[in-house]
Amino acid sequence: MAKGWKERGFFELYRDDPERADALVFGRRSGASRRGFLQGAGLATMGAMVGGAIPFSGSMPSGLIPAAMAQGSSAAPKILKMDGKAELVILGDKPLVAETPEHLLNDDITPNDKIFIRNNGIVPDQFAGDPNGWALTIDGEVNTALKLTLGELKQKFKPVTYALQMECGGNGRAAFEPKASGNQWGNGAISNARWTGVRLKDVLEAAGLKSSAVYTGHYGADPHLSGDASKPAISRGVPIAKAMEEHTIIAYAVNGGPIPNVHGFPLRLIVPGWPGSASQKWLNRIWIRDREHDGQGMTGTSYRVPVKPMIPGSKADPSNFRIMESMPVRSIITNIANGTELKAGTRAIALRGHAWAGEHSVSEVHVSADYGQTWRKAKVGKAANKYAWQTWNADLTVPSEGYYEFWVRAIDSTGRGQSHAAANWNPQGYGGNVMHRIAVLIPA
Repeated sequence: MAKGWKERGFFELYRDDPERADALVFGRRSGASRRGFLQGAGLATMGAMVGGAIPFSGSMPSGLIPAAMAQGSSAAPKILKMDGKAELVILGDKPLVAETPEHLLNDDITPNDKIFIRNNGIVPDQFAGDPNGWALTIDGEVNTALKLTLGELKQKFKPVTYALQMECGGNGRAAFEPKASGNQWGNGAISNARWTGVRLKDVLEAAGLKSSAVYTGHYGADPHLSGDASKPAISRGVPIAKAMEEHTIIAYAVNGGPIPNVHGFPLRLIVPGWPGSASQKWLNRIWIRDREHDGQGMTGTSYRVPVKPMIPGSKADPSNFRIMESMPVRSIITNIANGTELKAGTRAIALRGHAWAGEHSVSEVHVSADYGQTWRKAKVGKAANKYAWQTWNADLTVPSEGYYEFWVRAIDSTGRGQSHAAANWNPQGYGGNVMHRIAVLIPA
């Protein structure tokens, strides 16, 4: 990867005095709207600030916030320092939440150190006993309640290994305007690790589902942030049909070894393609319900999206919300980091990344170097199995040195694609799947 360019006055100006920056670049006075395309002194100002000409400035959409500006418009991120983890970006300390920058997600199979971190409660101390002694209870609307140790799960049920997406329901939240509540994820709340475990379907069939079984309710050993032992940190569930899907597994290993404690050692659920909050960590109970589960994180606007569009920033009516299920289509560029300075003289650029689409597959990926005026179709690879992301590759050519933005968008097998701006605003910021953009500089 090419070296990243040094932060310039452009970044600092927008961070410290955005009104003055707009006035310099867009000719905007306080309270006025942007005049449209960059031109004249504004174009010269931006070019000087980013360190080069902007060859496709005439195609820059009106009011667009350049990717370079977005990169430097806030204070430097806090970097995670944890044994066994890469330098993730910390979004929250209590609970611990950390995002994986897109350029660290270039591996086809996400290694353990690059799996993002999302917690709702306190990370429990690592289980000190024999992991095979960890117990899981299956009860509720079943013919035979079960209490199985991890050792018994391994002995009694067929093991399976799949490459599976795990994505936070709030991935992309930072793109919403006005700002939605919660951790301000970019695109890095995603992983595609290789998980090993047993099918939840097989275990539920062993318990015998009653005809009244409708939904699951998941529980884990992580304490509530308040420390109140009577409160679950989170307890979500899924419809029985999703629980019985063959790729929904009770996992005890990842990438060929034990699950790291921060990711749920020794046992967790993986419910691929759906919000990661359903993939309960430190799993110790699955309650089969005769109704939709109403545990912590299942009601109000938690992991729920509007049925009818709402006015951005308006008060939510909980009766207008439904549980979020399949995650939307998304694509990222992974082989070049935002803010990279490429080698002088570069004209041909090979781009690579991944795309995924929840319950669906990715049918097309397109890339652009001229602010979306023209698009080049990428080559999209096949998924390793259902719910694994798909790797794409594309070649772009640029006409000269200067500042460029590379954009990527994906379309899923139902024809749905990614937008320029986050759509279907909701107070918790779910489902924001805007196109990924990176800024690069090619020096003279």
